[in-house]
Amino acid sequence: MPPEQPHRLGRVLVVDDDPRLRSRITRCFADHRYLALGSSGGDAARHLQHGPFSLVVLDVSPAAFDGLDLLRRIRACSDVPVILITGQGEGAIDRVVGLELGADDFLCAPLDLRELLARARAILRRQQAGRRSAAAPLKGGYRFAGWELHHRSRVLKDPAGAAVGLTRKEFALLLAFLEAPGRPLSRAHLMRATRMHEDVFDRSIDIQVLRLRRKIETDPAAPRLIRTERGLGYLLDARVELLF
Repeated sequence: MPPEQPHRLGRVLVVDDDPRLRSRITRCFADHRYLALGSSGGDAARHLQHGPFSLVVLDVSPAAFDGLDLLRRIRACSDVPVILITGQGEGAIDRVVGLELGADDFLCAPLDLRELLARARAILRRQQAGRRSAAAPLKGGYRFAGWELHHRSRVLKDPAGAAVGLTRKEFALLLAFLEAPGRPLSRAHLMRATRMHEDVFDRSIDIQVLRLRRKIETDPAAPRLIRTERGLGYLLDARVELLF
């Protein structure tokens, strides 16, 4: 395999108020030919304004700054992937809130730098794949579990070939699932995909999922296509094919 090109995936911002840990993380990325910039919590917003960054590694465990508030501000203006680092004693609720606010992944202290690097690479690969997909010509649509969703006409057809009406938000929600089959999608991700701007603690996205389930599930009370992933969000459990 050809050697990895330096900085080919852009810059990584490491936000941590512990200078020693911050230095360890940035050095780890640098050793693997990524360009990493370290920042304290207080300086992170300034660095983000002068981005762009391909990834943010954000420690939400220290008491010196509010990492979740910084995550809110990041998500208000950017879709940059974010990996959270949480303290060993932090409750699961903090990790759930972080995912709800739009974090892409999290790790618990004590930090395993090899695992952090592996997760960062996986996220950055998905980001690149998403860019290639966005640049590719729009295909005809998707086929899943006998159903077909057509892009151009925005028509959903059931396994018998009958058209099923979808609202604009239901269409966008189903499209988000079909573009990431088998992957848990957080409420924050789905709200961005459907352009719903309610607070992430509002359950409007749950209502939209329920309405979509009523249209595509045999038994909406026991869904088999759109599954709830506790603490993470929702997942489309189906094989998806492109329509040409």
